[in-house]
Amino acid sequence: MHNTTLYALDFDGVICDSALETGLSGWKAAIQIWPDMPTQPPQLLSDQFRLVRPILETGYEAILIMRMLFEGETVANILASFHENKQAVIDSAKMDVGTLKKLFGTTRDAWIENDLDTWLAMNPLFPGMAEKLNQLSQQGIWYILTTKQERFVTQILNANQIMLPEQRIFGMDRNRDKDDVLISLVSDHPEATFLFVEDRLPALLSVKHNRQLQGGGLQLVSWGFNTLQDRQAAEVAGVEVIDLEAFTRL
Repeated sequence: MHNTTLYALDFDGVICDSALETGLSGWKAAIQIWPDMPTQPPQLLSDQFRLVRPILETGYEAILIMRMLFEGETVANILASFHENKQAVIDSAKMDVGTLKKLFGTTRDAWIENDLDTWLAMNPLFPGMAEKLNQLSQQGIWYILTTKQERFVTQILNANQIMLPEQRIFGMDRNRDKDDVLISLVSDHPEATFLFVEDRLPALLSVKHNRQLQGGGLQLVSWGFNTLQDRQAAEVAGVEVIDLEAFTRL
């Protein structure tokens, strides 16, 4: 590893296995909208949420996915057509996306305030990740690029004794896409070559096709929230697929 590498890491699905917590936060928010839903999700729906988690791009969509699952939508149908069908669920909530994002964030805040230990336990880091990040802090330059709200990222990192300055966390609060953030980081570190590590293939392909971001490294993590089809498509597109053991050895 050389100190001229700039590591740009996604959070959910790369650093943190947040699937269970995201689903439960989505459920806790959904029951505030739809009173026909029970207080706790059936175990089957929590299991199904993990299977459809690869389709989720931003946290608030967990509200919509949990509602779809409760209404009997199949895992296969959600994976195939979530983005085409989610507006109908938004309309049924009688809310707009901004309001749903706020509801999702405040629901998480309430959970953290009332039961921090459980919330953290449902956001474990992937094996070996804490050691890897502390190693990066000593040997490289690293940032987090995520669609998660930044205060939740900081909470999880701090709980795992990982100290990262807040200005190195680019989350939903900044309202910037990852390409734009990467362009800024490359400009700020002209001596460095970036390595962008993601679990979502579309985010990697967007960078791959951005003329301002040529020459960096792209890695799709095999342990994250993606499908076999995503990993196969990544290899066809010339994006490296990396497993957890290989990443922690980098």
